[in-house]
Amino acid sequence: MNNNLPSEAVQRAVVALKNKEVIAYPTEAVFGVGCDPDSETAVHRLLELKQRPVEKGLILIAASFEQLKPYIDDAALTPAQRDAVFACWPGPVTFVFPAKATTPAWLTGRFDSLAVRVTDHPVVIELCNAYGKPLVSTSANLTGQPPCRTTEEVRQQFGDAFPVVDALTGGRLNPSEIRDALTGELFRQG
Repeated sequence: MNNNLPSEAVQRAVVALKNKEVIAYPTEAVFGVGCDPDSETAVHRLLELKQRPVEKGLILIAASFEQLKPYIDDAALTPAQRDAVFACWPGPVTFVFPAKATTPAWLTGRFDSLAVRVTDHPVVIELCNAYGKPLVSTSANLTGQPPCRTTEEVRQQFGDAFPVVDALTGGRLNPSEIRDALTGELFRQG
């Protein structure tokens, strides 16, 4: 068991992110693997690790809505739509927003939208704030394996050398709910 303070673990994770590495970190329900969303190299490493096609698009997780603004067109939302989103944030609900035209295709995939979440997990908030931007976030598991819920499960699937922020998940049983920010349509039950 690693008894380092989360802030030490976060500092190590930030170094790994700056080196275009993929890291694992706890989220509300499961561990996520993530990387710098602005690094095509890092995103392709993550996609290769997960054996995930770029066309599917990815999720960004952030400490605040401000961190997401460079990637999404929040002006496309009405005040009522914005209120519906902010009623769920911070928290374990992911919303699909229209993407800005400048958002890289390695994030949006075949879509003109981007899935984003403002987390309430304290370690992820610390990590995104320390790095200064959101992270790509997808479940920490290799193809065909269940999502990891502990640091030990991450090490079993990805190896002892894989950079992991050793902390607890938020204890939720299900991954985040996914909704359309414009229509409210439910894409994935939380």
